[in-house]
Amino acid sequence: MINKKSRSVARAKRHARVRAKISGTSTCPRLSVFRSNANISAQIIDDTNGTTLVSSSSTNLKLENGSNIDAASKVGADIAKKALASNITTVVFDRGGYVYHGRVKALAEAARAEGLKF
Repeated sequence: MINKKSRSVARAKRHARVRAKISGTSTCPRLSVFRSNANISAQIIDDTNGTTLVSSSSTNLKLENGSNIDAASKVGADIAKKALASNITTVVFDRGGYVYHGRVKALAEAARAEGLKF
């Protein structure tokens, strides 16, 4: 059995590997995903200025169950709409050390379906 500390350390290592390769700029910002047991959130970040341009989460949308695939797809659609309203069309996807599967994949596919390119 893997304890919680080693799981979070392993995810932090994976995230550091991903972040070493990708970075968001003002022309192509980074779409970062955070997944907890209860909720999911996403931010579009400009790493050169260190600012969050757009954000969305299942808590902001006041979803009844923020920990399922349906909630993740609603968050993905919401962040894509906000990004397009802010004239952001292309982003770099940062899965945050999580496996591209389940909720993370649903968020990404919903954002693509709404017109965000990555």
